[in-house]
Amino acid sequence: MAKILFFLFLVLLMGALGAGNINFSDEVILSKLEDLDAEEGDEADFFDLPRWGADRGNKILVNVDSFGAVGDGSSDDTKAFVDAWKQACSTPKSVFLVPAGRSYLVNATRFRGPCAGRLRVQIEGTIIAPDDPKNWDFTKNGRIWLGFFNLTGALFQGGGVIDGSGSKWWAASCKKNKTNPCVAAPTALTIYTSSGIKVKDITIQNGQQMNFVISRSDSIQINGVKVSASEDSPNTDGIHITESTNVVLQNSRIGTGDDCVSIVNASSNIKMKRIYCGPGHGISIGSLGKDNSVGIVTGVVLDNAFLKGTTNGLRIKTWQGGSGYVRGVRFQNVMMQDVSNPIIIDQFYCDSPKSCQNQTSAVEISEIVYRNVSGTSKSRNVIKFACSDNVPCSHIVLNNINLETRDGTAEVYCNSATGIGYGYIHPSAECLNSSDKKIEQKMDAELDEPREEYIVHSEL
Repeated sequence: MAKILFFLFLVLLMGALGAGNINFSDEVILSKLEDLDAEEGDEADFFDLPRWGADRGNKILVNVDSFGAVGDGSSDDTKAFVDAWKQACSTPKSVFLVPAGRSYLVNATRFRGPCAGRLRVQIEGTIIAPDDPKNWDFTKNGRIWLGFFNLTGALFQGGGVIDGSGSKWWAASCKKNKTNPCVAAPTALTIYTSSGIKVKDITIQNGQQMNFVISRSDSIQINGVKVSASEDSPNTDGIHITESTNVVLQNSRIGTGDDCVSIVNASSNIKMKRIYCGPGHGISIGSLGKDNSVGIVTGVVLDNAFLKGTTNGLRIKTWQGGSGYVRGVRFQNVMMQDVSNPIIIDQFYCDSPKSCQNQTSAVEISEIVYRNVSGTSKSRNVIKFACSDNVPCSHIVLNNINLETRDGTAEVYCNSATGIGYGYIHPSAECLNSSDKKIEQKMDAELDEPREEYIVHSEL
């Protein structure tokens, strides 16, 4: 499993190491871990799906080429994909196959379920989007290029590529050129209103805007996925999770022009493990509360991550005027190299060409744990808790933190934030210290409780 080895440099090494003693060479990290492999127990066993090839004789193969797909990268293969999908979706034990060695040009398509039995989507070749924004029909297609709807127990795999051909979209963005009008752009891959879905070993790249969206879905496992886009591509979030529960993301490498992972409203039980992030804007919860809306996110765990050259590290971002809460978040065993804003809570987030009006209401942020986080920062404020005076951040825990700037000027900034720090904390976070002993006792008790690292979906 050589291709998985890249992701396994994310281990529990950080807590006792000083930033000055860490060798951040990717090759060195890999060489130390080349004898390790992914623990099968870390994966959620949604259902028994052997690898492709092991049971090919028991499956009904539905090849897009058999329905007229050309696969030359310029002919429109949309109809062939739609016809093949109808056949595969209506046939039990079927495999929807996109063959290797070919590139298929596919226009905006919604692949709808429910399907008969547990469908396998085998992407071995490359699916590419039309590259000209002028030909996009928002009235007909909305903001979805490839969308999969109402599926249950489906497996996406095959080592192929989904390519959003986003370069012309990026060039037309108002974030690239302020003289351009600000218009939305499609998402490359969307999984919507689905459950028991497994996505593994697929590359999603060059999304027109967001690369991979999981929306209104439950029990989703993503393993060994690579997401990439240009560092200067606007709004190209790697994996965006919204209104979804019980999502496991592991062994994945993400580098884009925006958040590597973004988790937004009505999402809970999100588990991330062995994640490489960079370039991009880091791992983010939010933004939440825009336009005075309600935002709620609970139960998020990031365990074992390496962030390199990102503009933020571990970030929670909310707009003034919002309401709701972020609770029960744990970031642990994270190594950073040349990351700006390694740890940041920002309740004054304002992604707008105009300044945002001061407002008193805010999304409440509490019970946030940072444990075993180390590395180097490009900014002086290695820890920044910019919280609302009216809705302060509370129950924040720092445990074994070692963040440093190259010139040794690391600082901590706190506004309206309370919590505790224990173990080795560098730089000192005295501005966070709370005199409320009940907080310390409560958080210590919670940290000592054994917790399951990943979700087990016994119903599937």
